[in-house]
Amino acid sequence: MEIAWHKIIGHRRPITRLRTLLREGRLPHALLFSGPEGVGKLRVARALAASLLCLGEGELPCGRCASCRALRAEDGAHPDFLELHPEGKAVQTIRIDAIRQMQTTAARRPTLSRRRVVIIDDAQCMNEAAENGLLKTLEEPSGAVTFILVTSAKTALLDTIISRCMTIGFGMLPEAQLAAALEARGISAQDAARLASLSDGSFSRALALEADDGLMLRDDALAFLRERARFTPARVFERGAAMGEWPRERLSEWFLCVHTLLRDLLVLYGNGASPLLYHKDLRQVLAALLPEYSEQRVFALVALTEEAQHRLLSNVNTRLLVEGFFLRCMEQ
Repeated sequence: MEIAWHKIIGHRRPITRLRTLLREGRLPHALLFSGPEGVGKLRVARALAASLLCLGEGELPCGRCASCRALRAEDGAHPDFLELHPEGKAVQTIRIDAIRQMQTTAARRPTLSRRRVVIIDDAQCMNEAAENGLLKTLEEPSGAVTFILVTSAKTALLDTIISRCMTIGFGMLPEAQLAAALEARGISAQDAARLASLSDGSFSRALALEADDGLMLRDDALAFLRERARFTPARVFERGAAMGEWPRERLSEWFLCVHTLLRDLLVLYGNGASPLLYHKDLRQVLAALLPEYSEQRVFALVALTEEAQHRLLSNVNTRLLVEGFFLRCMEQ
């Protein structure tokens, strides 16, 4: 795994704070990294874990000692490091069995480093029993062990767990930093800027959009808004048959694109020069649609889109869902 501080995108303030606490020996035994999903909290947690486990001197992690080499190994076989993730197919959960197994491991003396480090990713996915089990460990830690909880939903955790951790907040990544990081991965400057604008400050979301043709989905959603008034029943059933074959995740992303485009139309009604557009590169294209989309119509379409997004979470027939959505949109 990647453990170098300098390869982390953004978050200079929390990183500086963490490294200062580490250098001064004031790092608590439990930390809670809280912030939006996909902004790099786990990467920071891993870099901090590597620094805590490092056997070198000076700037940590050194990247050369036996501990750093073990962390960077493909099998991740560091004996003093443990990383928990939610498990399950339908519902991702961290169960009490995983917490108990972690407690047994964490209570042992470290074998390679001077301490042990436990990272619990998506900590909000712990069930009630797991949270209560972890709480007891946080209240009475056994041995030299540091816990790092990572969450995008802090309020879902028990207040008693939050109170026993030092909370480190993480914000969204600036678009300029995201675009630069995407360009560094070989993505064109134009596409990198567009992906950065669409990713809500999340690097992982930007990469997912690029991998899943997110820009193409957005273009398709825009084409629908342009074509909506001229849809025919034949076109509805043609589109329904095609989109009904899409995976639910792709359909969900398409509806999200429609939703954000409609949201931008409302923003333009308030201020045509607003910097708050989600799709900044489409300002002129969306402005040209305003005569066709009254505020009342936009609100009605937003409601239909949100309803479709909600129904998509159930065991609905996706083709019928799409066809029904298009037919109802034609009536607006």
